[in-house]
Amino acid sequence: MSVHAPGTRWYNAVWRWHFYAGLFCIPFVIWLALTGSIYLWRPQIEAWLDRPYDHLATDGPVASPDAQVAAARRAVPGSTLRKYVLPERDDQAVRILVADHGADKRVYVDPHSLAVLKVANEETRPMRVIFHLHGELLAGAVGSYLVEIAACWAIVMILTGVYLWWPRGRKGLAGLLYPRLSGGQRVFWRDIHATAGIWVSVFALFLVLTGLPWAKGWGSYLGEVRTLTGTASGPVDWTIGGKAPAADAMSGHADHRGMTMPAPPPRPGELARVIATVRPLGVAPPVLISPPKRAGAPWKISSDAADRPLRSDLKIDGATGRLVNRVDFAQRHWIDRTIGYGVAAHEGALFGIANQILGTLTALLLIALAASGAVMWWRRRPIGLLGAPIPLSRPRFGVALVAAIAALGLYLPLFGATLIAMLALEWMVLRRWRVTRQWLGLSRAPG
Repeated sequence: MSVHAPGTRWYNAVWRWHFYAGLFCIPFVIWLALTGSIYLWRPQIEAWLDRPYDHLATDGPVASPDAQVAAARRAVPGSTLRKYVLPERDDQAVRILVADHGADKRVYVDPHSLAVLKVANEETRPMRVIFHLHGELLAGAVGSYLVEIAACWAIVMILTGVYLWWPRGRKGLAGLLYPRLSGGQRVFWRDIHATAGIWVSVFALFLVLTGLPWAKGWGSYLGEVRTLTGTASGPVDWTIGGKAPAADAMSGHADHRGMTMPAPPPRPGELARVIATVRPLGVAPPVLISPPKRAGAPWKISSDAADRPLRSDLKIDGATGRLVNRVDFAQRHWIDRTIGYGVAAHEGALFGIANQILGTLTALLLIALAASGAVMWWRRRPIGLLGAPIPLSRPRFGVALVAAIAALGLYLPLFGATLIAMLALEWMVLRRWRVTRQWLGLSRAPG
């Protein structure tokens, strides 16, 4: 008969889950916190990088939009117009995106002299590289899946960490809300880990959940669920697995055989007509103007504002300048609005610089949490062993706990899949080999 109390068995079991989840998540947490904190300051960084192109001389008349596009296309021979970024001031270079053999290139054109100031590959711009490093580890769909798995287990790490932190009769706030500095290194690192974890837990959960729509697995899963339930209302305005979920490829459109066809060139004067219609409508900048993908179709205008609740999507007839349709954020499906608020907060854009500061502090606390956990493990581990807590007799799993785990697995399919795979691996392989059983601490303690 076991001499361990049920509460002790539960604590030990939760500690083991926390240990394994944390050990797997630590490198991902540090990586995502570092790259995410850089991306939070994207508006300021991009403004600094583009400063040579935002204070140009304004001598002479402004060239027509058609002439500006022609200059951009001459700089990239054989390219087609993808998007025209509406300038916010007269002294700004016009940013024009052109498609060149499947890749977007951003061309900076002086609107007065039509001089091409810079040509940059859109996906190799510094903040786009940071975006892909953060969401996909520069490894495409495979990297996106890895980040998503880490995010799923980070939720387990956070929830089990809160359970382990719970005071259980302890008095005073030292070691709970602030670290003790006079109890030696072991107490210091334990307190840094516990207090950083409890302060950051809510914000970390929020960041994980609001980051899921970008993930390849969960984002696609959400799209399938919405299609089945009839709650999808047009394409989403965030990328999934690093790519926009658009049906049309680049500047062309797909015909009935699935082949990509080139878009017709815009008719002379249409872009200027569209710009004249858009300017007084108060669309939040930056404003992206896309040409029709088939003859006679309207031009598409989209706000690319970082604060997504400010975004709008419009369609304008290039031949007449008539506003065909406008959809503001408030008119989107409530699911899209909810995700939009979450994405804006995740990117530090929902409530200005305070949002950026809060996100940066969260990232710093996450780094402190991960680093202190690594230090605690390294200092405590026995030589030649992983150092996992030795399992006691298994506690009973109630219906509520089983239901909660099943619900989490249903909401996060990659969590459910990796949980089943890990349990199967442990039961069928790791426990059967004495070396792995001993190294992983799977041998049950006596009593």
